[in-house]
Amino acid sequence: MGSFLQIKIYRHKFIAYVIFVVSIGLTLSTLTCAMLLNQWVGNARIEAANAFSRVENELQYDADRIEAYMQRIYSNPGLLNDARSFASSSAEGYLTSRLDHSIYSQPLVSFPEDLKTYLYSWAQGEITQISLHTGEYGNVVRFNDNGIASYTFGLPNKDEAFHDTITKGFVYRKKLSLGSQEFGDLRFLVSSEQVFRSVQNFRVGEAAAVSAAGDIYPIGIGHDEDLVQMSRLAAANGRTHGIISRGMLKPIFYVTFASTKFNFKFVSIIDLSTLIRQHAGMLITLFLIVLAAMVSVLLLIVYNLRDDALFLHRIIQSIGRVKTANFTTSRPARYRRNEYGMIARELDDMIQQLDKYIRNEYLLKIKQQETEMKALQNQINPHFLYNTLEVIRSTALVNRDTDTADAIATLGTLYREIVKKENIISVASELELLQKYLEIMEFKYPGRFYYQVNVEPALLSIPTVKFWMQPLAENFFIHGFDAGHEFNLYVVNGWEADDDYVLEFVDNGQGIPAERLNTVRRTLFNQDDASSSSIGLRNVYTRLHFFYGDGCTIEIANNEEAGVKIAVRISKEVIEHVQIDDCG
Repeated sequence: MGSFLQIKIYRHKFIAYVIFVVSIGLTLSTLTCAMLLNQWVGNARIEAANAFSRVENELQYDADRIEAYMQRIYSNPGLLNDARSFASSSAEGYLTSRLDHSIYSQPLVSFPEDLKTYLYSWAQGEITQISLHTGEYGNVVRFNDNGIASYTFGLPNKDEAFHDTITKGFVYRKKLSLGSQEFGDLRFLVSSEQVFRSVQNFRVGEAAAVSAAGDIYPIGIGHDEDLVQMSRLAAANGRTHGIISRGMLKPIFYVTFASTKFNFKFVSIIDLSTLIRQHAGMLITLFLIVLAAMVSVLLLIVYNLRDDALFLHRIIQSIGRVKTANFTTSRPARYRRNEYGMIARELDDMIQQLDKYIRNEYLLKIKQQETEMKALQNQINPHFLYNTLEVIRSTALVNRDTDTADAIATLGTLYREIVKKENIISVASELELLQKYLEIMEFKYPGRFYYQVNVEPALLSIPTVKFWMQPLAENFFIHGFDAGHEFNLYVVNGWEADDDYVLEFVDNGQGIPAERLNTVRRTLFNQDDASSSSIGLRNVYTRLHFFYGDGCTIEIANNEEAGVKIAVRISKEVIEHVQIDDCG
């Protein structure tokens, strides 16, 4: 660099380049800052407009709810009569009147309770006070934050409770009448706090609602005295937007929206200096970007490395695509015979090879899972069929009666269901397969074996893999069933919990010794364990895990009285993602 500056002609050119680049950089920075400031102001106006629209919608929703409730009153004679009784000047008068107008064959209808059920709950707590007024007094129903109602009778109409101000809320007035007879005036107070709470997620900054009487309800983060004064000035100005001054070099931009529902204005105050401070990080970033750009341009001019910089940009872009798993090929690079050209060429080749490898691995994993699922299914079905045939043979030898024919028919039906159904079925279909197996076991052990299935309807439509419940029941007959016992019971319970669905298989058999139970729990999830004594449980877990992933768990424990309890929990979240198109 020193030798470069020693040459006068290049030194003058370099100075000229510096002046030109700096001038362009400052000009672009100024224009960009002006455009950003205008965009930020525009965004603030849009945000304020959206917030105001949300308020208007909330007020319209409340008006619609109130109108719907008035229709409910007029369509319910019992409710209308109780509302007329509520116009009494005291609680005793109300109770006496409602009893006088009651019909012994019909239940009493409570106007205040109906307000809470069908109006306060519908409005999600926005309507906090309802009052019924006659010419001199009004009766009030108030709701606190917990929805608990309180009642006041005989308040004068000029009482502070009926003072109409935006700091309290918005009042909807409806006449309560029947034909030409007018019973009173219903007033519904919509809480300002609840209405304007709906705009808390909008970035309105300093905002306020200003009524025609000059009352102000502050909204947003600014609740100081300056906000009150500026809001009054902006509302009184009469323009929809403009600029007012808070002091020397402190311009304040405002925007106002007049409500079509009530006589108030929504005022949003946009302090330009505050706006700049809020985006100071972006402006600093912009300055650094412009500065870096100017330095880069000067370096490119001095060192003439444009082509190398383009190749470097391509390399960074390729790495970024790989990090986001985007393996689409871009336009071919114009390679040069240097290190950058070699790296860019090798990087393109690496991306193509990586894309091919990932696709092959993905397909391999999918095929492997399908093969393992089919192998597990094929391992269980013949084993079950042979055991069932042995049960029928034993029953025929021992009983020598027509039960054998019924058992064979049940087995035929069961096996036809196994063969014809898809691998993915509903829990209801899986329970049908289990019940047919349990019916066969009733044939084998008449009067000594009983079963119950108590599963809530919410679980019946859940998709699941086929034929995993029977191995659990078969374990009971192999390890826990007592042929000499007069009452062997197998119970299937199913219910919906907060976060998952639970299927519980309970028996009253011999249970599992503590040491053996610990071994079963340790080896249940170990795919390398070749122990034949736990193949059924392990296959059940493996197939459920393939289908549900980590959203399914199996718990094994001894009951306090007798027998074993196996609980299968299926997460509600994973149910939303499993395939149900083939569910039988």
